Amino acid sequence: MNKSDKIYVAGHRGLVGSALVRNLEEKGYSNILKRTHTELDLTDEKA
Repeated sequence: MNKSDKIYVAGHRGLVGSALVRNLEEKGYSNILKRTHTELDLTDEKA
């Protein structure tokens, strides 16, 4: 995976998700998408 690839982290505010985001950022990943379920509706096929 390239360091500039988009990575969506579900649950980025929780214990595991926030640790995952920190780890990715420490490794140089720069395009981490952090959205709440209200901001990003994954059930909407048209979105």
